[in-house]
This record gives sequence, structure tokens and C-alpha cells, in this order.
Amino acid sequence: MNAGLIPDNVSKHDNVYDVLKERGFIEQSTDEDKVRELLKNEKVKFYIGFDPTADCLHVGHFMQVIIMMYMQKFGHTPVVLIGGGTGMVGDPSGRTDMRQVMSVETIEHNCEQFKRLFDRFLEFDEEWEYVGNEGVYVPGHQNREPEPGKAIAVNNARWLRPLNYIDFMREIGSLFNINTMLRAEAFKQRMAREGGLTMFELNYMLMQSYDFYVMARDFDVKLQFGGNDQWSNIIGGVDLTRKKIGKDVYGMTFSLLTTSEGQKMGKTQKGALWLDADKTSPYEFYQYWRNVADADVNMCLRMLTFLPMEEVERLSSLKDQEINKAKEILAFEVTKLVHGEEEASKAQEAARAAFGGAGSGAGMENLPVVDFAKAKFDTTDKDGNPVHGIGVVSFIRELGLVPSNREGFMTIEQGGLKIEGEKVTDKKMMIDENTFAAGTDGKILVEKGKKKKLLVQLTE
Repeated sequence: MNAGLIPDNVSKHDNVYDVLKERGFIEQSTDEDKVRELLKNEKVKFYIGFDPTADCLHVGHFMQVIIMMYMQKFGHTPVVLIGGGTGMVGDPSGRTDMRQVMSVETIEHNCEQFKRLFDRFLEFDEEWEYVGNEGVYVPGHQNREPEPGKAIAVNNARWLRPLNYIDFMREIGSLFNINTMLRAEAFKQRMAREGGLTMFELNYMLMQSYDFYVMARDFDVKLQFGGNDQWSNIIGGVDLTRKKIGKDVYGMTFSLLTTSEGQKMGKTQKGALWLDADKTSPYEFYQYWRNVADADVNMCLRMLTFLPMEEVERLSSLKDQEINKAKEILAFEVTKLVHGEEEASKAQEAARAAFGGAGSGAGMENLPVVDFAKAKFDTTDKDGNPVHGIGVVSFIRELGLVPSNREGFMTIEQGGLKIEGEKVTDKKMMIDENTFAAGTDGKILVEKGKKKKLLVQLTE
């Protein structure tokens, strides 16, 4: 995949700044007029940083990826900065707790996994590399200019890990005012919580600012993009670059992906909505977008698809049951971008079969399949006597359909549980091999409410 996925008719504008503005991405710019002129008159290198806090990108990252795709489409050079250095500290922005400290081996593994995922969305110049750099006094450089139209990737471990702390504090730390830093929203939030703010975390702003300075100095990066929670860090980099080398660089932040109620999108009962099919299946991914609130359809179509704005406005203006057509298109388009058209089609077929009253017929094979071990049927009662089978409430809790026995009992009382299309009314019903014999190909369809459906198969 690459920026060629964006159709030429995505916008009537020819300046990517206006396109991003039209799609509702841009929140703040350090100098809006200069940034707009820069993007109009030059083809620039810009960067977005990604700390490898996990071994996979989630949907919160995806919006940043889409922005890079737009920039590449309009001829600019995306610099994917993977935080093998900053990831050793962890960004306190938006946190009320301190991030888990990871080993170097884990960070390196996560960095490699990130790069593989970026390869699906951006076209990279694999021959380009950053070389040299021996601490704050000896700059590095690029081996050559990137190939036009291609992205480049660099790991900030290259310049952060070799740093001598005293040299860094003399050259960089001396340019930061603690009073100014503590006014940053990221730090204020941490200071207000139990445990407060550590010196470890306080250094993060210096490190991210140093990133911008190094890349501006060594290979002429002119812009940093980030989520709205990165504003203070970006300003730190802009100021440091000006103080150290007298060079004007700019920053721009984007809206975070939040619902109309202000909640971050991409959170599911199982955790984050991942871009890796092994962590979040294409069907689950599709269903998340198919089930967004009516009020969020416009934002999701604008920010997560490449449909022309006229079509976005048409679809999001649909009312009542008609809005479900827009949600289907949204779910298909986003799933196609992340998992490809074939997987998006399978997910759509499965959803239509599952929610269109088609029972366990055509398309149901694309529902997520969950394994259930036969060994779990051999249990004991409260007196320690052997029992074969598992109670239906324990069964659905094991499947992750309910978080507790209490909610399981309530689900049954309210008529919200079906197995193979039959409503479960007996809260003491036992599940065993005979239950699965009624299914198709040894699998049974388990439904909680209207939106949660799984195929369950027995395993040895």
C-alpha cells in the first residue's frame, strides 16, 4: 500500500495544508501562514514520532499514518521517526501514571514491528540512511537525498543512546527553563497525581526537542507533526532549533481521534483496536466502525477514508435507519485501507450474514472463531465433586462476552443471550460436547445482544 491509494479527486485544493484543514485534521500551528506558504512553495521533509510502546500500531497511530499519506501524495517527504531512544523513557503526555520501562531488546523488537507495518502504508526509500553522530558535538548526516516521492525512516536511538549526560545537560538542558516546562499540560497532569512527576519523565521534553534539532541540523527537516497532546514538546523543538542553529522550523498538531462525547476512539472490551489482524481480526475491526455513534460518522469519514468531501457530506447527512448505509461504507473503507479489499469484503459479508438474520449460513464463516478447550468441561462443584460441563455464565465469561458472572446472569434475564439462534432462558444451563454437536462443522454461534457474535469451536 502507498499514497497512490488516495484518489486525485479527494479534494479540489492543490495545497496539502488546505486539504488537511478541509478534512478537519489541523488543530494548532506554530505559524499558520508560514506553514501554509511552506507547503505550497516547497517540497519539504516533515516528521512524526512513534514511540514503540507495543509491538503493533493501533488506530490512534493510523490517523497519523493517513496524514503522512496525504503529505506523500502532494510530494512531501515523510520522515517516520521510530523512538528507540525516547521509548526508553516514555512520553508523560496524557498519562496519569508512569509508563512501564521496557528492556532494550523489547524496544528493538517493537521498532522492527512498527517499520513492517509502516511499509504497508508508505513507500520508502530503503537505500537512504542516517549515518554518523557521536553525541551532541559531532553531527550526523544523510548518505544522500531521499528519492523524490519516497518516505524515509530513522530511529532516534541513533543519536540519543550514545549521549553523554553531562554534555547533553550543558549543551541542551541549559536552554530549557523549568518554570516554562512545568506549565506544559502534560507535566501539570502528572504533578497533580499521586507519585508526581519524576526527573526521568521531565527529560522527555528535552529528548523530543533534541530530535527535532538533530534532524533539522543534519538533514533539513522543517516540520514536526503530532497529536494535540504533543504541542508543548513540539514548541520545545522549535525553540531549541532556533537557539542552537538560528534555523526556523515549524510545528503543527492534529485533533486526537475522539468521539462526540470526548472519549478516545479505538478502545474495545479487549483493549486497543490494533492494525495487526492477529491482534484485532478484520471482522472485529470492521464491526467497530460499523457500530460508531451517528454523531461520529462525519468525523470518521473525513479523517479515516479518502472519499471526496462531497460524498462525506452526503453520507453523513443521512438520517435514522439510512445512516447505517453510511456506517457500512465507513467500515468497509477503513477496513480496506488497513487489511485490503478482500478482507474488507469478507468482514462485510460476515456482518451482513450475522446481523441480517441469515443464521449460520453464507458469510458466517468470516466471523471471528474462538477456541474453547474441552478440558474446561471437567470441573468440580462447590463440594469438590467432579462435574462434566461448564455453566453457561462461566462459558460466556471465558469467551470475553461479559466481564463478570453478575453481568452474565443479567444478560440471560434480559433475554440477551442466544446459542445457535436459540434464546437462553436457563441461567444454570450446562455447556458440553453435546452443545457443540448442534452446530455446523463443530462450531456454535454465540450471540450477546445485537452486536457481539462469535463462532466457538472445541479444541483438544
